Amino acid sequence: MTVSQTTAAFAADPALSRGRLHPERISTFRSEFQRDRDRIIHSSAFRRLKHKTQVFIEHEGDYYRTRLTHSIEVAQVARTLAAALGLNTDLAEAIALAHDLGHTPFGHTGEEAMAELMAPYGGFDHNAQALRIVTRLERHYAEFDGLNLTWETLEGIAKHNGPLVDAEGTPRKGPLPAALVDYNALHDLDLHTHASAEAQVAAIADDVAYNHHDLHDGLRSGLFTEDDLIDLPITGPAFAEVDSLYPGIEPMRRRHEALRRVFGTMVEDVIAVARHRLQAAEPTDADAVRALGVTIIRFSDRLFRELKVIRRFLFERMYRAPKVVAMRAEVTEVVRDLFLLYLRDADLLPAEWRADVAGAGDEAALARVVADYVAGMTDRFALQEHARLLGSDAARFTRYIVSGQG
Repeated sequence: MTVSQTTAAFAADPALSRGRLHPERISTFRSEFQRDRDRIIHSSAFRRLKHKTQVFIEHEGDYYRTRLTHSIEVAQVARTLAAALGLNTDLAEAIALAHDLGHTPFGHTGEEAMAELMAPYGGFDHNAQALRIVTRLERHYAEFDGLNLTWETLEGIAKHNGPLVDAEGTPRKGPLPAALVDYNALHDLDLHTHASAEAQVAAIADDVAYNHHDLHDGLRSGLFTEDDLIDLPITGPAFAEVDSLYPGIEPMRRRHEALRRVFGTMVEDVIAVARHRLQAAEPTDADAVRALGVTIIRFSDRLFRELKVIRRFLFERMYRAPKVVAMRAEVTEVVRDLFLLYLRDADLLPAEWRADVAGAGDEAALARVVADYVAGMTDRFALQEHARLLGSDAARFTRYIVSGQG
């Protein structure tokens, strides 16, 4: 595998960006996509990812992934893939770093609870919430709300997993979250097309990262062992190769050597498939990639089938382990209790949030403010507030940590 030394014709060109909602002076030493990346890194929402978690497992430790470390790992994979394919590494990195900004406390468990609570008020989705954060909720600049990112970065945040509506504008997977609809009305993100190749790279980098680190964290948690991975595709051959090359190697080195081979297998597969598909499609520019009507950056069919076997294993042994399921029920209660409490008594919100409450014209608008506040909480803060306001025992949650699920 070699790294591309040139930028491909279909790479996103910052000089040809569709611009920002609020025009700004061009930087003399950073490209538009570099500025996007830097604003994301310096945002409050990005810092809060340090204390946001993903899949609960009953075991304490400092080595498990958080949303922040997961996002950094996704960005590293995205840079590698983008460079190998001749794409714009800055745009791929910016989208990767922003892709989880909209997650609630307690990861997918919290998101599921919030989606149910917000169903009567326009819905909730972490990608749409990430868009809301970078276009509205980050309030640090004098001339605008949000980070005022380029169209290309916003497009990647909104639809890195594919088009959200068909050519006629009909949503593909149920009603679009209100947060996405509202912003798209101001700044059309072409929701009917695929995103740039860089956004597709960020999406597949997310898959690579969580497939890799969920195996790491699951092993460290003790929910399964290396012996359980021997009969699985990809992991089994990886351990066999390490055992052949390094017989008697220390257990932790054996684990790391095997899983880095799993990681390499995924990255090399994506690059090989993407190069073949791009060569066949011959897109002439970034918009030509969007117009192809298919995902161009993806796993091979064979590897995708093998990864599904691993995901089923992780679902059974990790994501739905009895202790994890019990914890999911408890943290769902925390999110529900806080949301309903603030909705009933908005005076409990901090002073800076009560200004938004005053501007809320109806219950749906109030619910959106409450959802913004609760979704922005870290796990730790949510537990502390639940204990303070509702008298729960926050200490009972502190022995739980998290591994990473996309």
